[in-house]
Amino acid sequence: MNASIVTPVAPILAGSLATNPRLSDWLSIHADGTVSVRTGKVELGQGITTALAQIVAAELGIAARRIRMFAASTAAGPNEGMTAGSMSIAHSGAALRQVCAEVRFIYLQAAAAKIGLSADAVAGLDVVDGGIFLRGGGEAGSYWTLADETLLDREASGTILPRDFDSSQTTAQFQRLDILDKITGRPRFIQDMTLPGMLYGRVAHPPSVGAILMSVDLPSVQAIPGVVATVRDGSFIGVIANDEYLAVKALNKLAAAAQWDEQTSLPDMNDMPAFLRAQPLDTSLVGEKPPLVAPANVARSFQAAYSRPFLSHASIGPSCAVARFDDGGLQVWTHSQGIYNLRADLALVFDMPQESITLQHVEGAGCYGHNGADDAACDAALLARAVPGRPVQLQWTREDEFSCAPVGAAMAVEIKADVDADGRIVNWQHDVWSNGHSMRPGRSKVPVLHAATQLEPAFERQIAINVPLSNGGGAERNSVPFYDFSQWRAVCHRSLRMPIRTSSLRSLGAHCNVFAIESFLDEIATGLGVDPLEFRLRHLSDARGRAVLQGAAEMAAWDKRKKFEGKGMGLAFSRYKNTGAYCAAVASVDVSRDVRVEKLWLAVDVGRVVNLDGVINQVEGGAVQTVSWVLREAVQFDRSRVLSDTWETYPILRFSEVPFVDVKVLDRPSEKSLGAGEATHGPVAAAIANAISDALGVRVRDMPLSQDNITKAALAN
Repeated sequence: MNASIVTPVAPILAGSLATNPRLSDWLSIHADGTVSVRTGKVELGQGITTALAQIVAAELGIAARRIRMFAASTAAGPNEGMTAGSMSIAHSGAALRQVCAEVRFIYLQAAAAKIGLSADAVAGLDVVDGGIFLRGGGEAGSYWTLADETLLDREASGTILPRDFDSSQTTAQFQRLDILDKITGRPRFIQDMTLPGMLYGRVAHPPSVGAILMSVDLPSVQAIPGVVATVRDGSFIGVIANDEYLAVKALNKLAAAAQWDEQTSLPDMNDMPAFLRAQPLDTSLVGEKPPLVAPANVARSFQAAYSRPFLSHASIGPSCAVARFDDGGLQVWTHSQGIYNLRADLALVFDMPQESITLQHVEGAGCYGHNGADDAACDAALLARAVPGRPVQLQWTREDEFSCAPVGAAMAVEIKADVDADGRIVNWQHDVWSNGHSMRPGRSKVPVLHAATQLEPAFERQIAINVPLSNGGGAERNSVPFYDFSQWRAVCHRSLRMPIRTSSLRSLGAHCNVFAIESFLDEIATGLGVDPLEFRLRHLSDARGRAVLQGAAEMAAWDKRKKFEGKGMGLAFSRYKNTGAYCAAVASVDVSRDVRVEKLWLAVDVGRVVNLDGVINQVEGGAVQTVSWVLREAVQFDRSRVLSDTWETYPILRFSEVPFVDVKVLDRPSEKSLGAGEATHGPVAAAIANAISDALGVRVRDMPLSQDNITKAALAN
């Protein structure tokens, strides 16, 4: 393995290294032959820990067995903000690659000095599993014999060139570091945690948005044997017991003993697009390509409107946290996606300095978005405050997770387009109406945690925002067309009334925006009598985009497809956030009875591939989740309450309904790595819609693409 060299270019700190430049925050080398790696990105089941470990092994030149990956903690390690937006490889991976390049260079310099060579002699040194050797023969030491904490107590220079390694050479050593525990059932999740003296808590949440607690008979709950404490703070009520069984028993008693004043404030579930358009709006121009004048050569005009409902994260395991107050400090174990952000909100809730609060990430059920993890952490801390010195595990119920956690925002999209006589789009107008897609902790002067509005005094209820487009955007994500239209305009209308709490759900607005764009392109192609693939390629000059489109079409034998009664095929494409991974999808559906996706062909380009198996897993998982969203999922509610609070009332795709998924990854070793986790959600949704239209001749523009909505679309036509 060749040694690093000093680059002739200006120093640049890659990824999260720019805000966390101290090498010792990321890495420690030990005399026992191991390397400790700390990262601010968290494992959500996406396999990021494995991919980051692989980068470290390849860049340092060490075996996988030597690496110890440590979960994110505010007590040690870099602050990398949120684990979100498919940015972990781009942020943490890029940072670790540069950190390891500099660490290797530092140790090579130390080895050269130890044997009396000049600093320039590092070019003549190789590293083999941490051993440092002269290229002509002879040992010059090792990381382990030279291990010294002071060597890395410095900031990265940004002047060391990482190796141009082939990631496939180390992939065999890194078959998912977490998989063995998960398939054998070894305890590793936060729900499995046990600490000395642990107590168990439950919270009786308000039954509906804005409900106010009028009265509760706490003494009757406190009288249950084994109940340690009951807690009330405004409309926040909970119970702490010696074991989980007693905590659940006490919760049932507590819920029955509480009287609530409920509001009737929710909109008509069956007409969300009209509701969104009718609210006070924060309207902003997302972007435009001038001149934005009526083209003189318009041959045909098209217009259509699309929508999606509120979507739940539907985490398989309800949210959980452990908290302990001790000696004026607060310690929290949580599966939050952003422990530093959560710490900021907890500091506001408890009026404590952030330095007195320590958060440790522990893996929980995957959610790929802002589910109840942060809220459960706050609930746990509120209960733990009543029993100082004792850790309290707080477990949400299934009903809590569905009715109290933030949901993905309902959206409405309207697109208009003009086409010239040559069949090219010459004008494009995209409007999106939606609540904001982010209400993450740590971004406001007011805490946004679920319990915050229930306390006495109560914090003001906040409404979701959209993150800046420079960070990917929220409702407007992927509303800007990636195609070569001669002029276009995209506008976002954020609703300033939020009847149901919304926040980040995997892919944010890209899911609905791409669904709308790619469905609309098919509608135009059909109207013009043009093949949908040819029509897209006609408007797409980006070589990588064309490659995935043509790749997916070849996989599915698109040009040889035949018509069969009750069956159809559709395709779609997008580049996630217009700056991330490329994905093209072809879907095959059977609508002869119920709507069933039989097969998906996916071609993806995530730039440089770090771990091929990890990329494929993420693409497959995202595709299957999208099938469930598109065919099954929608949050149900009446004018007061969320009604989808069980698996029966919020059905998801069953294992027997999972389609065959074929993935082709186009590796681009010379390009930067791009995240894979969210690239599929828009294209797969649109490909399914286009396949249903191909099979039935009916265009369904409102998700979910259920039998009911298909019937409504057929009647409307």
